[in-house]
Amino acid sequence: MLKFMPLHSLQQHLPHNVRFFLFQTCSAPQEVEQLHAFSLKTATFNHPFVSSRLLALYSEPKINDLGYARSVLDRIQRRTLIHWNTIIKCYVENQFSHDGIVLFHELVHEFLPDNFTLPCVIKGCARLGVVQEGKQIHGLALKIGFGSDVFVQGSLVNMYSKCGKIDCARKVFDGMIEKDVVLWNSLIDGYARCGEIEIALQLFEDMPERDAFSWTVLVDGLSKCGKVESARKLFDQMPCRNLVSWNAMINGYMKSGDFDSALELFSQMPKLDLVTWNLMIAGYEWNGRFVDALKMFFTMLKFGSRPNHATLVSAFSAVSGLAVLSKGRWIHSYMEKNGFELDGILGTSLIEMYAKCGCIESALTVFRAIQKKKVGHWTAIIVGLGAHGMANHALALFLEMCKTGLKPNAITFIGVLNACNHAGLVDDGRRYFDMMMNEYEIEPTVEHYGCLVDILCRAGHLEEAKNTIENMPISPNKVIWMSLLGGSRNHGNIDIGEYAARRVIEVAPEMIGCYVLLSNMYAASGKWEKVSQVREMMYKRGVRKDPGCSSLEHKGVLHEFIVGDKSHPQTKEIYAKMSEMKEKLKCVGHVPDTTQVLLCIEGEKEKEAELENHSERLAIAFGLINMKPGSPIRIMKNLRVCNDCHSVTKLLSKIYSREIIVRDNTRFHHFRNGSCSCMDYW
Repeated sequence: MLKFMPLHSLQQHLPHNVRFFLFQTCSAPQEVEQLHAFSLKTATFNHPFVSSRLLALYSEPKINDLGYARSVLDRIQRRTLIHWNTIIKCYVENQFSHDGIVLFHELVHEFLPDNFTLPCVIKGCARLGVVQEGKQIHGLALKIGFGSDVFVQGSLVNMYSKCGKIDCARKVFDGMIEKDVVLWNSLIDGYARCGEIEIALQLFEDMPERDAFSWTVLVDGLSKCGKVESARKLFDQMPCRNLVSWNAMINGYMKSGDFDSALELFSQMPKLDLVTWNLMIAGYEWNGRFVDALKMFFTMLKFGSRPNHATLVSAFSAVSGLAVLSKGRWIHSYMEKNGFELDGILGTSLIEMYAKCGCIESALTVFRAIQKKKVGHWTAIIVGLGAHGMANHALALFLEMCKTGLKPNAITFIGVLNACNHAGLVDDGRRYFDMMMNEYEIEPTVEHYGCLVDILCRAGHLEEAKNTIENMPISPNKVIWMSLLGGSRNHGNIDIGEYAARRVIEVAPEMIGCYVLLSNMYAASGKWEKVSQVREMMYKRGVRKDPGCSSLEHKGVLHEFIVGDKSHPQTKEIYAKMSEMKEKLKCVGHVPDTTQVLLCIEGEKEKEAELENHSERLAIAFGLINMKPGSPIRIMKNLRVCNDCHSVTKLLSKIYSREIIVRDNTRFHHFRNGSCSCMDYW
């Protein structure tokens, strides 16, 4: 039989300057730890008041020390339901809902839960989205007599709503007598999440009273369903707009692509928070407005707001979209100076940024610096190496990853297959495709089949690629048919090319690239009548070819060039440099490949002139004029590099002793000393 020391007798163990009331008044972590240590030293820990109070103190939001709280619970000899409730609540409130549910499982072996335990653990189920466990706890609540408790019912409505089981939520809701505004809001939120916006609107009209959240959840629901005008109408009717409602409206505008309205609303906001900035930056980035995304990011910093991981991920994605390496390096430096760690998605984004900006060495440096590498980090570097034509390195890292015990996922294999694709490793591509299915039991998606088909098409195995497409267990998409069409164009197989083009037009008649490739295939074989037919078809359908565009960054400014561009302030100097380049190319024996001219031009000189004005040559000339000797010239192009420009860039890299890095719409080309990293396979 345990005997506990009476409260007043504890005083004799305390120093004269310490009083027992400190257990009730202390709030600093150090004070609690001192009292904890003192209770162990004086053998007073097991007094019910002392142990209970220590558990409560460690569980309070100001301290939130889950480790010590759990340690105290494990040492308590006579645990009560209050002890269990305290620790479970602490776990759930601190986003450790799984641990809270595990503790609940232990609790039910000692006590029956009460109307404090049940709502807390149901809330944990809602946060984890584990509806089956939630249903089991619902059944237990009914069994032990808490099925009609207003707090239990409220938590059930919230849990079912967040887990998408809106019918179950409505059933509990309809069975309740007392319904407060929080309960109505939970149900409206559930219907909005499920896309049942009309029912949500009806419930909103039926509510006996509303608060700010009632309006906000409906504005958010309407925005997410694409009904932005209805959302704005409701937003304008709100008696009192909170920050969440402003953010919901901005998010709706961004997702619908209405940047002007989003920016107008943003400029009217009385107060901005981190969520607001993130919505604007991510919204611009998601819609391909990379310049605007970066402008907003740097404006945010000027306002003194501190970014979080999500902000930096969006910023790095915008940098990747523009390939502006200096901006990426600056943000990386900011990240390091402000203590951001290379964990999770931030490390992945940084690797991707350097790889997409053409600096694979920096991507590798970041990858090696990550201590606890996750599958996402390995996948990012494998994809990056593959895009840069470093297939052997990419595949070696894949095998190294597998040796660590990490299991590659579906995205990892897309990176591996793309690496094989860019290096022309057909047999390896087939082998890794089989490995994915047989060893790792990953069901191939349309993206995986797309990679395999592209591997076969680039290598000229067009019949095998066609058979693979026709025998796929899933419907091929426009990308797969475009791979077959592109392979047919590259290898001059008009029959399979026409077959692929018909399939593309069936599934995606608006696909510009299809008409362009078909036209180019006919032009390359001199079938100008068919070229005219394709272009007439494009005209009738309102389809226009995107002009070739190349861009490069210099001193923080992005310079863009299109074919035959004469709009740049340095046009005179650029064309003078191009004339110099032309003479130097002639001196080393370059003969223009006029078969690459895909227009109906008669004279050879006219064809040569058309090739000389391609956008990447203008960009190279600008780089040679403005960038320091010896520094690499990094160019991004929106289209595939033509054969003649590829040959010219190889020669220019040797003539001017410059590394020229070109990112086209499929891969990277590193031109050094007269050769290219793609080994003329792209």
